[in-house]
Amino acid sequence: MKNLKDKVAVITGGASGLGFAMAQRFAQEGVKIVLADIEDGPLQTAVGKLEKAGVDTLGIKCDVSVGEDVENVAHQTIKHFGSINIVCNNAGVAPSGLIWEHSTKDWEWAMGPNVWGVIHGIRVFTPILLSQKEEGHIVNTASVAGLMSFNGMGLYCTTKHAVVTMTECLHHDLTNVSEHVRCSVLCPAYVPTGIANSERNRPDSLREERTKSEDELRMEENLKKAVESGKISAAQVADQVLQSIREKHFYILTHSKIKPAIETRFQDILLERPPIDTSKR
Repeated sequence: MKNLKDKVAVITGGASGLGFAMAQRFAQEGVKIVLADIEDGPLQTAVGKLEKAGVDTLGIKCDVSVGEDVENVAHQTIKHFGSINIVCNNAGVAPSGLIWEHSTKDWEWAMGPNVWGVIHGIRVFTPILLSQKEEGHIVNTASVAGLMSFNGMGLYCTTKHAVVTMTECLHHDLTNVSEHVRCSVLCPAYVPTGIANSERNRPDSLREERTKSEDELRMEENLKKAVESGKISAAQVADQVLQSIREKHFYILTHSKIKPAIETRFQDILLERPPIDTSKR
């Protein structure tokens, strides 16, 4: 997709962080933007910023874990813009803690946006892109946690591994049926965004009354510090996403220094040895 001018991009989790950075970068290329987000206040603020910059923008409140909400985003986008060319299934949350201490509600909360959000995005938008008979691209936001396994991040790693394999399967399926629609999986390491504070969007029905253990509190604090320490900005990640769409590049590994650790993980598998904790190296 070399020329992005007047294309239409739908971005979930688009009001902040990586989502909004992608929106701003795409807009620089003349792309019309649809922001879908669960937070109404930040969504209106983000839409206002883009409109002030002269970007043709539509904001839609959406809980991506709810299929009907994602279907509504597609319906409203087609009604407003007439087509969809780029879809970024980006919304997500980042819980941390010892894997056996997570409750059923913890799992349901994380699986909602991280897994079901991508499932609904693929289910709803792929047929639309295929039906248009023009170039289209889907970007699913995973993480290096979808390529590796970390202590204290079992729930998050589980969901992001799911996103990676879903996108790999999507790639195979698309290449068998289409020459014009492709996909990418975005696997960043730490980027300074608000994802470490994603508990703010946890539904009341899935909140826990229990007191968190010292281990959980420590891991949450460590995650926040790690995210804040990220050396690559959301804007830099957005640049790489744009380039990958243009070049039909599948794996978007934004942090090249993490590649040796990824290689170690796959060597663990091939050599049939216990997994090495590369975070301690």
